[in-house]
Amino acid sequence: MFLENLGADEQVRLLFHPYAQQQGLELGRICFASHEQYRIFLESGEYDATPTGRLRFDETLPAVGDWVGARKVDQDFALIEEVLPRRTQFSRAAAGSGHHEQVIAANIDVALIVCGLDHDFNLRRIERYLVLARESGAETVIVLNKSDVCPDREEKTAQVRGIALETPVVLLSALQNVDSLKPFTQRKTVALLGSSGAGKSTIANALIDEKKQVTGDVREGDSRGRHTTTSRMLIPLPYGGALIDNPGMRELQLWASEASLDDVFTEIAALARDCRFADCTHNTEPHCAVQAALESGLLDRARWQSYRKLDAELKYQHRSQDKQAMLAQKKLWKSLHKAARHHPKYNQ
Repeated sequence: MFLENLGADEQVRLLFHPYAQQQGLELGRICFASHEQYRIFLESGEYDATPTGRLRFDETLPAVGDWVGARKVDQDFALIEEVLPRRTQFSRAAAGSGHHEQVIAANIDVALIVCGLDHDFNLRRIERYLVLARESGAETVIVLNKSDVCPDREEKTAQVRGIALETPVVLLSALQNVDSLKPFTQRKTVALLGSSGAGKSTIANALIDEKKQVTGDVREGDSRGRHTTTSRMLIPLPYGGALIDNPGMRELQLWASEASLDDVFTEIAALARDCRFADCTHNTEPHCAVQAALESGLLDRARWQSYRKLDAELKYQHRSQDKQAMLAQKKLWKSLHKAARHHPKYNQ
């Protein structure tokens, strides 16, 4: 019943069924991951865990929220042997210049994008999170926190609704209550996303009804907070479901498809389809519907610039991935030819 409360529904059980025949293998869920240190929930409780060498070799290391097949070694420790297919996953491009995917959390039902109505308020950052959330496959809710300290909260809420399209927008003060979030979170796996100081840990405390998450004050000048959540962790919710709290991310690089970008900027995608040329760059081409909308004021220029920035970032990311894949393929063929040249049959 414990895993059922964490989301082990019929679909999860079906995914685990092929592995259930392996003697000693149990269904579990990753509740903590940091620097290859893991903790896992099994039906009998919580265990320290580590992935097997095969998972490391296959580069299928689990993320917080993953459903896995694990084998208990003793009363405190388990080996993670299988990672079940993910229903959803929230990813970003790994920090640095490696151009590879970093899975932040897996099997999320609802992504709560938290933005503070103080100096943290940033429409462009919300758009970036919306693209990532759309790519993840999870439902999305925008949470505007700190309404108690914002004199123009109605105006800012209207601005967010203008870019949110069909995404629900919830206005609240987490210090007062978070009851308006409960319809979105009951018996769901929920991820809190947002920058440091937005109030994610305060919301987490209210949802779990106890202070498991430490909260910290924000600086008055710029509303930046200390990273009070330093590692991703999955916490059971008292009314069923689970909460995944994420550290505020200083470097949020996109990992998404252009389709997800167009789904967030639907009005721009629709305008682009009306351009005279299919490969229109929306700069100087004649009969460009996007430029016409900008000149008439139908399309907000700041939103267009945000779209162009994210689109350029995605295109660069995809080119870098293609280049890396080409270099890896070239390296593989080079090593195969070298091995063949040194093979005894080749030298006869």
